[in-house]
Amino acid sequence: MPPHEATGATTTVAPHEAGRADHGFAPHGGRPPVPARVRQIDAEVARTVERRLGQLLGPRVAQATAADATFGADVAGCVARFTLDGGRRLRPQFLWWGLRVCGPPDDEQTEAAVRLGAALELIQTCALVHDDVMDRASTRRAGPALHVDLAAGYEPSAHPGRDRFGESAAILAGDLALAWADDEAAAVRLPERRAARVRDTWSRMRTEMVAGQYLDLQGELTRSRSLRRALSAACLKTALYTVERPLQLGALLADADETTLHALGAAGRGAGLAFQLRNDLDDVFADGTGRAEPAGGDLRAGKPTYLVALAHARAEADGDRHALRVLDHCLGRPDLDEGELDEVRHVLERTGARRNVEDKIRSLLARGTRHLDTALLDPTARARLRTLMHRAAGVTAPPVAAGRGAV
Repeated sequence: MPPHEATGATTTVAPHEAGRADHGFAPHGGRPPVPARVRQIDAEVARTVERRLGQLLGPRVAQATAADATFGADVAGCVARFTLDGGRRLRPQFLWWGLRVCGPPDDEQTEAAVRLGAALELIQTCALVHDDVMDRASTRRAGPALHVDLAAGYEPSAHPGRDRFGESAAILAGDLALAWADDEAAAVRLPERRAARVRDTWSRMRTEMVAGQYLDLQGELTRSRSLRRALSAACLKTALYTVERPLQLGALLADADETTLHALGAAGRGAGLAFQLRNDLDDVFADGTGRAEPAGGDLRAGKPTYLVALAHARAEADGDRHALRVLDHCLGRPDLDEGELDEVRHVLERTGARRNVEDKIRSLLARGTRHLDTALLDPTARARLRTLMHRAAGVTAPPVAAGRGAV
């Protein structure tokens, strides 16, 4: 199944908006000057969003503390620290370049992009905190997971259910992050028609993210090895939420036409799937250098990744009983040791699953790049977006052909 068909999600564009491709630049030059603030954000998207998060979270923690000092210190303060202390800020970057490829934004669009970027980071906090509870993960970003951190604030003798307390409190912390994200998104000022389109895409994104997480959980329970289902879950949980929807949100801020929205959506879905497939590979094969989480976490949790589903399908097709035994014995084992992890790695190599996933990542990125070429986009911003797509998927971007907006 092609990646763009993995889900039926679409962005609806009113008929009277189709065909509007004038974003303030011509395909062969004549681009307007880029405002100084926009050039500054171009150079430091992540830092700009972090500054906005600092401005936002201080008053939010104060508000929570005014409601109750213990809640403010324990929960709101943890959410703020978690959000500010880590992450690559990929989603705000995709949102920003989704806006920028449509031409230089005005002040209103620029402010809206920064605020929506901060809101995306808060949704990411919600997703990670809840994900760690569901996966019973003990670490995140080279430190304790939030539920572990919350439990550690109380002596073990305080109550025999301290760990359960940490998990329950972390669910509330994730809910708080989601509420703050929606508050920030709702505060964005846009013309009503454009605001309605942004709200619709924001709503779809949240639903898709939860649906993808459910498929992940349900796949663990049923030990699903379906390639189609693995792609669908990856698309819902990661591709749409990490790349496609942020790109479309940025384009919607620019009042983009239907052709541009479709091109960015298709490019983003391919790049988002490539990003998830790279994460699947890194979970198994990346060395410990620079990794915040221990290797093999997805295997120990029994996650129904495309990588594992492909290895299983290959082993069945080849009648490789040893490979099937290793996969059946090792997947979903929290106590999986390094020797057993090496056995799984060998199976993933021997079946060709690792090589095929690497090839698929490059194919998805190439397809995404071609989609970018189907719309009238700012060439310099398109080149930056293209580089970001490749960097997110852990692939070196090929040189940009002359006349295609190299930077």
